[in-house]
Amino acid sequence: MRKATRWLLSLAVLIGTAGAGSVPTGAAAAAAEPKHEDIKDRILAIPGMRLVEEKPVDGYRYFVLNYTQPIDHRHPGKGTFQQRLTLLHKSVDRPTVFFTSGYNVSTTPSRTEPTKVIDGNQISLEYRYFTPSRPEPANWKKLDIRQAANDQHRIFRALHPIYGKNWIATGGSKGGMTATYYRRFFPHDMNGTVAYVAPNDVRNDEDSAYDRFFRTVGTERCRTDLAAIEREALVRREEMVKRFQAWADKEKQTFHTAGNADRAYEVMVTDLAFGFWQYQPAETACAEIPEPTVSTDKLWEWMDEVGGFDSYTDQGMEPYMPYYYQAGTQLGEPGYDYPNLAGLLKYPGINSSRTFVPKDIPMRFDKRAMPDIDRWVRHHANRMMFVNGEYDPWNSEHFTLGRGARSSYVFTVPGGNHGANIAKLKEADRTKATAALLEWAGVPAPKGKKATPLAPYNKKLDKQEMQRIPMLRP
Repeated sequence: MRKATRWLLSLAVLIGTAGAGSVPTGAAAAAAEPKHEDIKDRILAIPGMRLVEEKPVDGYRYFVLNYTQPIDHRHPGKGTFQQRLTLLHKSVDRPTVFFTSGYNVSTTPSRTEPTKVIDGNQISLEYRYFTPSRPEPANWKKLDIRQAANDQHRIFRALHPIYGKNWIATGGSKGGMTATYYRRFFPHDMNGTVAYVAPNDVRNDEDSAYDRFFRTVGTERCRTDLAAIEREALVRREEMVKRFQAWADKEKQTFHTAGNADRAYEVMVTDLAFGFWQYQPAETACAEIPEPTVSTDKLWEWMDEVGGFDSYTDQGMEPYMPYYYQAGTQLGEPGYDYPNLAGLLKYPGINSSRTFVPKDIPMRFDKRAMPDIDRWVRHHANRMMFVNGEYDPWNSEHFTLGRGARSSYVFTVPGGNHGANIAKLKEADRTKATAALLEWAGVPAPKGKKATPLAPYNKKLDKQEMQRIPMLRP
């Protein structure tokens, strides 16, 4: 009886939250809500919403929240979990940005570029199955792009009666992918989407675009120097692996997932070129590539800077396991050749998602998922913007627009890497992108005036931080 009661209580919460989407929105919703009511009270009145903490932020209210979500949106009565999100509140009279990283959500207050441009509120959502937003026990079959899109949809429906102005979805890398998938499944929720450096692996078994990228990116001198030091890293495998193991022992790091330090080291070396172009500023980093005759100490320092040895231990891999599961079941992952490492690889094929997901979790790849997304974007994209970096390996397979797309754009930052954004575009593209974003948000630039961000720079909230995520993670 107690078990049945718990089930009914959880179902009641879900029904109550879903029903929040049917209340008046926009101006009608604002009129229906008493102006004097504190925003925290209004947020916490949403069924299923719980406050974790409020943090002080000048000019804003900032809340860390948990929201009750069904594990399976197709069968909402079969259990729930708590999904973490944050809210940077400016005003119910401003537009709202819905940000997803595709991974964990940071609980340190910050603004995304679109939030600064439109001077709005910001909702930031943690992706399902990244801890602590993981059901226990975890049914990994419920980790897919449609379930994640439903997570966003329910939160939008719950918050839209309060934030009734225009909404913009955004995210970078896997977050940009997430924002795009959300728009595909719920095309009418958002007034616009800005997806940064978002890969689009339509055919997982055809990755020749990556080989073409590595043959042509940057200068010939930079590519040659990088290939030489990668090879040297494997030539010195024995002494480097001993150092890697000694470092791991000292730092209490382990290698159960990869198998041992030797296997983890080979994965790291095969990632070096990818990580170099993904994160390093090419205009300065090419000159800093060591000569093959460099000391072992200097080789270690350079490899740690580009790849990060701590990312190849169990402790470094575990937080990203949900991504590897998705890469091996729906998203796809890059595959490319290592001609400069010929004769030195001991574990061909080790650098794939199956290596990083426990073997007791089955993985079966869905070949229909990404082609469906790609077709929709090509033929139905409306008010969508894709911003890519020229030197970012993930740009090898990016989203493109077809004849059916409307009011949508693909921009590329010349020489840009995985930190490409609107501010780094050439002036004409930057002005065009900013004007489009303001228009979609319902706060267009005055006629005859150049489109520029509406909020001034805030050194505490606007510092762009690129989290180094090696091992072929977008």
